[in-house]
Amino acid sequence: MLAFTAAAARLVEAFRGRFSLSSSTGAPNLVSEPLVHVLAVVGARPNFVKMSALVAALRAEARFRVTLLHTRQHYDDRLSQALFDQLDLPRPDVELEIPTGSHALQTASTMRHFDAALDRLGPVDVVLVVGDVNSTLAAALVAVKRGIRVAHVEAGLRSFNWAMPEEINRVVTDRLADLLFTPSADADENLRREGIPAERIHRVGNVMIDTLLAHRARARETRSAERLGVAGRDYAVATLHRQENVDGRETLAGLAGALVEAARRLPVIFAAHPRTRNRLREFALEGGLRAAQGLTLLEPLGYLEFLDLVAGARVTLTDSGGLQEETTVLGVPCLTLRGETERPVTVTHGTNRVVGTAPAAILDALDAALAAPRPEGRVPPLWDGRAASRVAAVLGRVLAEG
Repeated sequence: MLAFTAAAARLVEAFRGRFSLSSSTGAPNLVSEPLVHVLAVVGARPNFVKMSALVAALRAEARFRVTLLHTRQHYDDRLSQALFDQLDLPRPDVELEIPTGSHALQTASTMRHFDAALDRLGPVDVVLVVGDVNSTLAAALVAVKRGIRVAHVEAGLRSFNWAMPEEINRVVTDRLADLLFTPSADADENLRREGIPAERIHRVGNVMIDTLLAHRARARETRSAERLGVAGRDYAVATLHRQENVDGRETLAGLAGALVEAARRLPVIFAAHPRTRNRLREFALEGGLRAAQGLTLLEPLGYLEFLDLVAGARVTLTDSGGLQEETTVLGVPCLTLRGETERPVTVTHGTNRVVGTAPAAILDALDAALAAPRPEGRVPPLWDGRAASRVAAVLGRVLAEG
């Protein structure tokens, strides 16, 4: 009887942990401590690319329980659901229905729905947010008001341009976050200058590059350049989506005109974001682009197709921060069509050049890029495909310490 009682006591003690699968063998095992519940939040295309690596790294360790929540800030299936399929992201555990509208409406609606979702999910140890979209800020605000820790991946990036909604989101989210995971030394310095305690700052590298390196071989299989008829030739890839570039007719018309002129030099593949496509139609600019010799106007591409297309490009023209980073690693010249960048490491180490939005300046920069040999950019430190594993290690250590 005593032996049975002792055995029963040991069994009860063991089951105070939670049942899980071993990450190495797939066999059942008992975790002696309660799982750390991480609520990972995505809402827009760049989030998916970053969260792909993070979810994989966290779910590879038995100590984490990961819930994936999709705010559906980007509601176009081509920008969201297809990415889940290509990036091997699991289907979201929770999906919100956030209406389109102004930044204020979208942020407020996300906060309200996210707050309700937390009620249904039960105890959450940390809310994990990435990047600088409205969903990132909304989730961080709700979590911190509930006393839930916030971890921000891609912290510390600064454009110092307060006209950018993303800059406001970045700064406020970093101020709220308990754990700030940075991609580069300049981000660390920005946070220290703003008074963030050093113990909250953790430089881990760039999780977007984790995803790029993990999917590079699969991307080649799409043969995007071949399907678009530019394989074996010099060609340019262009993207535009930022509010300051596409919401005003004068600026967008100038950028569209620059792309038309660029297409006289080499083929230009312009993958138009839905926001951009709507503005092109509203401002009666789409027809001119479609009629331009050498310019191909496309619907948004899947992640793998676009990655392969960019990897083979002679040059990119973009206002995307993520593309500045990806071209740095791929060694493709990048002309950033903005007045500044929150990713200066892509200029100091990589292949990026900030050229502004004046058509003449863009074309001068394009001519210089085409005349020069392909640049030999240096990949920034820790952009090695293991950033997400570093995030998981820090999360596990810090949360275990209480």
